Amino acid sequence: MKYYLYILQTKDDTLYCGIARDVQKRFLEHLNGKGAKYTRSHKPLKIVYTKEYDNKSDALKEECRIKKLKRSQKLELIEAANREG
Repeated sequence: MKYYLYILQTKDDTLYCGIARDVQKRFLEHLNGKGAKYTRSHKPLKIVYTKEYDNKSDALKEECRIKKLKRSQKLELIEAANREG
């Protein structure tokens, strides 16, 4: 089953990283206060990055890796993905 890693930009310009099977559905959950505790206090603005994985394990490993990155490195990742289009 496919999983997606996603990064959200919040209204206070922070970045939130998570995984989901359905990114749009999960984004709506975050918007409605039913997502992660972090996004209840840092309201999501938009999805800025997504990447598909073949399984949950790979998506979780990448989520862990990305969460350890500096903000500048996360922004570079997002920009590179946008260039690739």
